[in-house]
Amino acid sequence: MSLSKRIVFTSVAVALAFVGCSKNSSTVDTAPVEKSFASAEPATKTTADKAVSAIKAGDYTSALNELKTLAGNAKLTPEQQQAIKDVVAQVQKAITDMATKAQGEAGKAVDNVQKSLPK
Repeated sequence: MSLSKRIVFTSVAVALAFVGCSKNSSTVDTAPVEKSFASAEPATKTTADKAVSAIKAGDYTSALNELKTLAGNAKLTPEQQQAIKDVVAQVQKAITDMATKAQGEAGKAVDNVQKSLPK
């Protein structure tokens, strides 16, 4: 691999790591899940609590897995079903926002590296 390709690759990797580690500007409101599952049976509440914790930690993949598990519960109230739908939509938006930001940062990094290379 040529030096210029290595520099571009490294710059893109650093930009993606920076964006991945930065705080997400879009927040996910977990209150609907917390409220609607506050008095749920213990196993269901534990799953809801795991989803909320994952969201607050920015671990959206785990959060979606836990929310999917919750959604599969046949004993959910309409309020709980709606809370899951709403929070899943917010998590998906947050993921999309993060991906868009990462793409923009990576593009800037590539442009900067290309500009700095000798012609």
